[in-house]
Amino acid sequence: WRPAMPCGAPGDRMPTKTEAEICRPFIERQIALAQPRAILLLGNFTARFFFGGQGTIHSLRGNWRDVAGGDQSVQALATFHPQELLLAPATKAIAWRDLLAFKAALTI
Repeated sequence: WRPAMPCGAPGDRMPTKTEAEICRPFIERQIALAQPRAILLLGNFTARFFFGGQGTIHSLRGNWRDVAGGDQSVQALATFHPQELLLAPATKAIAWRDLLAFKAALTI
Protein backbone atom coordinates (compact mmCIF):
# COMPACT_ATOMS: atom_id res chain seq x y z
CA TRP A 1 0.00 0.00 0.00
CA ARG A 2 1.34 3.40 -1.03
CA PRO A 3 -0.48 6.72 -1.21
CA ALA A 4 -0.62 8.11 -4.74
CA MET A 5 1.12 11.29 -3.70
CA PRO A 6 4.06 10.62 -1.39
CA CYS A 7 4.96 14.31 -1.62
CA GLY A 8 1.54 15.40 -0.37
CA ALA A 9 -0.07 18.81 -0.66
CA PRO A 10 -0.03 21.31 2.20
CA GLY A 11 -3.14 21.54 4.32
CA ASP A 12 -4.37 18.01 3.53
CA ARG A 13 -5.93 19.17 0.26
CA MET A 14 -5.93 17.62 -3.19
CA PRO A 15 -2.69 18.47 -5.00
CA THR A 16 -2.79 20.65 -8.08
CA LYS A 17 -1.79 19.18 -11.42
CA THR A 18 1.60 20.94 -11.13
CA GLU A 19 2.19 19.55 -7.64
CA ALA A 20 1.26 16.07 -8.82
CA GLU A 21 3.62 16.25 -11.79
CA ILE A 22 6.49 17.28 -9.51
CA CYS A 23 6.02 13.97 -7.68
CA ARG A 24 5.74 11.83 -10.83
CA PRO A 25 9.48 10.92 -11.07
CA PHE A 26 9.47 9.75 -7.44
CA ILE A 27 6.34 7.65 -7.97
CA GLU A 28 7.69 6.10 -11.18
CA ARG A 29 10.94 5.28 -9.36
CA GLN A 30 9.03 3.59 -6.54
CA ILE A 31 7.15 1.50 -9.10
CA ALA A 32 10.41 0.56 -10.84
CA LEU A 33 12.01 -0.49 -7.55
CA ALA A 34 8.98 -2.49 -6.37
CA GLN A 35 8.50 -4.22 -9.76
CA PRO A 36 4.84 -5.01 -9.08
CA ARG A 37 2.95 -7.42 -11.32
CA ALA A 38 -0.04 -5.07 -11.23
CA ILE A 39 -1.16 -1.86 -9.54
CA LEU A 40 -4.58 -1.17 -8.04
CA LEU A 41 -5.47 2.52 -8.24
CA LEU A 42 -7.99 3.67 -5.64
CA GLY A 43 -10.14 6.66 -6.47
CA ASN A 44 -10.67 9.35 -9.03
CA PHE A 45 -7.55 11.43 -8.34
CA THR A 46 -5.22 8.43 -8.58
CA ALA A 47 -6.88 7.11 -11.74
CA ARG A 48 -6.65 10.51 -13.44
CA PHE A 49 -3.03 10.92 -12.36
CA PHE A 50 -1.93 7.60 -13.85
CA PHE A 51 -4.33 7.33 -16.80
CA GLY A 52 -4.51 11.00 -17.75
CA GLY A 53 -7.65 12.76 -18.83
CA GLN A 54 -10.56 14.26 -16.98
CA GLY A 55 -12.88 11.28 -16.69
CA THR A 56 -14.60 10.22 -13.52
CA ILE A 57 -13.81 7.06 -11.63
CA HIS A 58 -17.01 5.63 -13.13
CA SER A 59 -15.55 5.92 -16.64
CA LEU A 60 -11.93 5.11 -15.71
CA ARG A 61 -12.50 2.06 -13.50
CA GLY A 62 -12.63 -1.54 -14.60
CA ASN A 63 -10.24 -1.34 -17.57
CA TRP A 64 -6.61 -2.42 -17.49
CA ARG A 65 -4.11 0.15 -18.75
CA ASP A 66 -0.34 0.45 -18.82
CA VAL A 67 1.32 2.91 -16.45
CA ALA A 68 4.96 3.96 -16.45
CA GLY A 69 7.34 2.58 -13.88
CA GLY A 70 10.81 3.70 -14.85
CA ASP A 71 11.93 1.77 -17.93
CA GLN A 72 9.00 -0.63 -17.72
CA SER A 73 5.26 -0.40 -17.86
CA VAL A 74 2.92 -2.10 -15.42
CA GLN A 75 -0.72 -3.03 -15.86
CA ALA A 76 -2.99 -0.97 -13.61
CA LEU A 77 -6.65 -1.23 -12.73
CA ALA A 78 -8.64 1.61 -11.18
CA THR A 79 -11.54 1.20 -8.80
CA PHE A 80 -13.39 3.24 -6.21
CA HIS A 81 -11.67 4.80 -3.22
CA PRO A 82 -12.72 3.17 0.08
CA GLN A 83 -14.25 6.48 1.19
CA GLU A 84 -16.61 6.38 -1.78
CA LEU A 85 -17.69 2.86 -0.80
CA LEU A 86 -18.69 4.23 2.59
CA LEU A 87 -20.57 7.18 1.08
CA ALA A 88 -22.24 5.22 -1.74
CA PRO A 89 -22.70 1.59 -0.66
CA ALA A 90 -24.20 0.68 -4.05
CA THR A 91 -20.69 0.92 -5.52
CA LYS A 92 -19.47 -1.97 -3.36
CA ALA A 93 -20.66 -4.64 -5.82
CA ILE A 94 -18.85 -2.90 -8.68
CA ALA A 95 -15.69 -2.52 -6.61
CA TRP A 96 -15.89 -6.19 -5.65
CA ARG A 97 -15.87 -7.17 -9.35
CA ASP A 98 -12.83 -4.93 -9.85
CA LEU A 99 -11.05 -6.58 -6.91
CA LEU A 100 -11.80 -10.05 -8.28
CA ALA A 101 -10.32 -9.01 -11.64
CA PHE A 102 -7.24 -7.67 -9.87
CA LYS A 103 -6.86 -10.89 -7.88
CA ALA A 104 -7.17 -12.94 -11.06
CA ALA A 105 -4.37 -10.93 -12.68
CA LEU A 106 -2.10 -11.61 -9.72
CA THR A 107 -2.70 -15.35 -9.82
CA ILE A 108 -1.86 -15.81 -13.50
